[in-house]
Amino acid sequence: MSQPSSAAAGTSTEKSWQARISEATDAIAQAFVESVSYDWRLYKQDVAGSVAHAHMLAACGLLTEDERTTITAGLREIEREIDASQAAWPGFKPEYEDIHMCVEAELIRRVGEPGRKLHTGRSRNDQVATDLMLWTIDATRELGTLYENVLKAFVAMADRSADVVMPSYTHLQRAQPIVAGAEVLAWAEALARGLERLVRSAERYEFPLGAGAIAGSSLPLDRKQTLWSAKRMGILPGDTNPLAASSIDATATRDTAVEFVFGLAMIAQTLGRWAEQWIIYMTTEFGFIKIADRYTTSSSMMPQKRNPDMLELIRGRTANVYGDLFALMTLLKGIPIGYNRDLQEDKRLLFRAYDTVTQCLTMAAAIVGSASFDKARIEPTLDRGFLDATSLAEYLVTKAVPFRTAHHIVGTLVATCEKAGKHALGQLTVDEFNAVLADHNVPARLTDDVYKALGAANVTERYQTIGAAGGKPFRDQLAGWKRRLGM
Repeated sequence: MSQPSSAAAGTSTEKSWQARISEATDAIAQAFVESVSYDWRLYKQDVAGSVAHAHMLAACGLLTEDERTTITAGLREIEREIDASQAAWPGFKPEYEDIHMCVEAELIRRVGEPGRKLHTGRSRNDQVATDLMLWTIDATRELGTLYENVLKAFVAMADRSADVVMPSYTHLQRAQPIVAGAEVLAWAEALARGLERLVRSAERYEFPLGAGAIAGSSLPLDRKQTLWSAKRMGILPGDTNPLAASSIDATATRDTAVEFVFGLAMIAQTLGRWAEQWIIYMTTEFGFIKIADRYTTSSSMMPQKRNPDMLELIRGRTANVYGDLFALMTLLKGIPIGYNRDLQEDKRLLFRAYDTVTQCLTMAAAIVGSASFDKARIEPTLDRGFLDATSLAEYLVTKAVPFRTAHHIVGTLVATCEKAGKHALGQLTVDEFNAVLADHNVPARLTDDVYKALGAANVTERYQTIGAAGGKPFRDQLAGWKRRLGM
């Protein structure tokens, strides 16, 4: 690559806007205003957007093909160096304030005059909006890779829990019996929905590059060409993303950031709920689940303790992601339309929320991979709580008893058991069943066949509806997940 003259290289550390301001920024203000210490993470997106912009400028005759080639080569060289050095890249200088000016200053230093042309028709306002959009799309793709590990861990656990029957809970009271693996798959469904929400949002993001500072440009720029270049380069997902229709709105909105952090908050919520469920299941009172010791800690005072600290931290960090979402919404509250420097702060919140969720997902995959249900602890308690009551009511429906009547009859039978000191409907005799039916003027009479509808294991095999938590519906769900993940 040819070396530029010293004049063209722009070796001064003056800001891009310095000609208008008579005083140099002092050290306190410079430290206060810089964002490169954290927005350097946008470097790949900044380079990609700049390459797409250079292609458009060349197509419009504002760059020669040689200049475009020189600019693109210089940008890719800078990108490779940052790939290797990350935050330690020497071109990240606080005096240039942000990632955009650091890359541009280094480009000018390397290629000279062509580098000075790159910012034609572009502002840092539309540049940062573009970088942010591209970063969230890339982050969503990266989450997809991480998600595969998490979902495979849940599906594998569901598979090895297919023969465990356990209670389900509503209001934290025993409800109906389920296959334990079905509850594990329920968490997989909830988590998968979180990623799908982010993917759908990413497809709607509007491409802002070319909007300029606020009002567009009087130059003959072709924003459609820039969008086409971005799609051809693969930095936008297929043909989904439209062009931002308003230059004013394009530089002022942060809908992209809000939707992304909201999506992360929903994932964090699911992880927090899952962690809480398993914290309860790990108590001595429940004793349903065991996880590897390496994901627990003990007590500095009580030597018997085995505390689920990793799960508790996942539950706790949900609050941090919520905080980032609320902070972002508050940041945007009341900002007049058009770019305002407040928006610089959005990236701190965005990056932090993303980092928190990815760390929690990684930890969740590890915990689930080590976990197992304690079948020996669960099974002896399955006859407690009348888990088969609904099954009995539905059995009566098959004998032509209206469901509301059947519901009332079974409620009476449960009360009968409790008064007699019995803890399971299966302890009643057929005569006792029929006596209650007669009291309710039901002509049907039961036989020993009724016991096939009683008992937790029997009930789970009777489930028939799509998505049910046992029997063939559960096995179909599990097989579907395995096909989906290639397991």
